[in-house]
Amino acid sequence: MNLFEAIAERYSYRGAYQNSIIPKEDLKKILEAGLASPSGCNAQTAYLIGIDDLEVLKNLTDILGKQSLKTVTAGICVVTQVIPSYKDMYFNIQDYSAAIENMLLAITGLGYASCWIEGEITANKECQKALAELMGIPEGYEFVAFLPVGIPVSPGKRAIHKPFEERAFFNRFK
Repeated sequence: MNLFEAIAERYSYRGAYQNSIIPKEDLKKILEAGLASPSGCNAQTAYLIGIDDLEVLKNLTDILGKQSLKTVTAGICVVTQVIPSYKDMYFNIQDYSAAIENMLLAITGLGYASCWIEGEITANKECQKALAELMGIPEGYEFVAFLPVGIPVSPGKRAIHKPFEERAFFNRFK
């Protein structure tokens, strides 16, 4: 699948996953795609943890409490370091967002599905703290997102987007 096909095919999958093992080589390719993303002032504040240990995944999904994640056999934890990148400017959110999008496209390109899970984590400090403790994340870093990786049990579909003409313009806004 080429890049533009992956962009067109990517969607957020929120269902059950097939019970199939994701090869470590594929998980490594996905992590490499995330690490290849741009970073504000090259501060590289996004850190990634690939998970293929089913016991670790079970503990993680128990903390998240999402039924759809109970069948996932691989995933990626996204961690950020909140440090100034330039003067008093912070780009950690942009850094990990770019890494996540690269990984989502790589996941799609490899024939898997995923969903960017962040709100349930960052809005719940107790959940975030429990996940950080589980994953051994030290002080000064924050667990911010989880990407399940797997083959969907049933096909998903891409959300309907507004037409190009409503959101993209040439030379000036509208």
